[in-house]
Amino acid sequence: MAAKKPSVLIFGGLNTYSRALAAHLVPLEGEPLVSHARIIDKYSVAPPTTYIGADFPKILNKPEVDYKQANLTVPSMIPSLFDPPEGQDPYDYVFDLTGEVRQDRTEMIQITTTCNVARMLGTEAAKRKVKAYVRLQMPFYDTASKGSFDEKQDPKPSGTVGTWWHETLRILAGIEDLNLVILRVGLGYGPYINYGIMPSFITVAAVYGYMKKPMKSLWSPGKHPNHTVHSEDIAGGLWACAEWMAPLGRKAADGAAGEDIPFHNEKSKTKEVEGMPPHDKKMIAPLFNLTDDSKMTLLETGQLTTDFFGTTFEFFNFVENTLFKLKDDIVEDINELHVSAWTEMVTKSNPPCPNTPLSAYMDQYNLEKIVVGLSNDKIKQVVGYQLKRPNYDHETIKDTIEKWKAEGSWPVL
Repeated sequence: MAAKKPSVLIFGGLNTYSRALAAHLVPLEGEPLVSHARIIDKYSVAPPTTYIGADFPKILNKPEVDYKQANLTVPSMIPSLFDPPEGQDPYDYVFDLTGEVRQDRTEMIQITTTCNVARMLGTEAAKRKVKAYVRLQMPFYDTASKGSFDEKQDPKPSGTVGTWWHETLRILAGIEDLNLVILRVGLGYGPYINYGIMPSFITVAAVYGYMKKPMKSLWSPGKHPNHTVHSEDIAGGLWACAEWMAPLGRKAADGAAGEDIPFHNEKSKTKEVEGMPPHDKKMIAPLFNLTDDSKMTLLETGQLTTDFFGTTFEFFNFVENTLFKLKDDIVEDINELHVSAWTEMVTKSNPPCPNTPLSAYMDQYNLEKIVVGLSNDKIKQVVGYQLKRPNYDHETIKDTIEKWKAEGSWPVL
């Protein structure tokens, strides 16, 4: 008799990677990996109030899938979401993709929507004795520019978003009996993913290809790491972590893969934020990095991407750089050119695609120096994870764009 397939809860991430995870667990073609998947987020899916791509509505029609729209900041909402459908066993795995990803959100919003939500979900999951609770950690860090890039490095959280996403890991690590695994990913991209720096980078590179001009960066010489990861591997990595954790339990998992989650916050906050461990308490949790094998720098990523669109990647010269960095409206100056060209591309497209979820606008964060260097050795060795898309290359860019073209989100010129 075949082993019973696990049932899963997926919280949050509809605007990031939970759609990719759902497609991995309940593929449009082939056997599902789960008996039941419940996806919960704040958005409506019919009609959609956020971009959900062409495939996700089909996945929602699968008998194994159940979508619930819910405000996860309301404590009374949480317990009922963990109740399985009638006649089904309790949920086995929880995938936590919650958290506010926008850079411009205040500390209070981050605490409410990132820390508090994860704490409530983790507390309920521990109470329900779920076999695995996998937390997706975005690359909101300034990592080392060189070195081993392994899980022992102590990268600096980047800005308000980084500080509170990192603190969330400490809060979760402190929940007793929670079978927690943390998956910290690189710069994500892939079909139907419009979140993050890589989709913006690809879109802007396309604009410069269209204009037949070089794409320029402020961050010469561009030798710092920009490690990428495909959305199919983010999904595959989340599942692999759950399958690894389930037979082990937290204590054994800490022994096999536990890492110190250092304190990176103001000491006074520990008295203000519920569930926040003392600043001097050592917090340990199983932690895995996940990136592809490209291990590229900004320069290499820029050259490969612009080459796909038939142009080149260069840097502003010293004088231009100095002038730019002195200007308050640098963001608007840099964007003016490529936003108008993208609008022209979208309008001239045959057929036009005015409702594209993609934008050539690069906000202040996207224009800052982003240093993301994360080694994938540990997840390969300990979990045995094998990458599905080991390289960021012309083939993966083409596949991503073809899917956007087919759904009418990318200009056909």
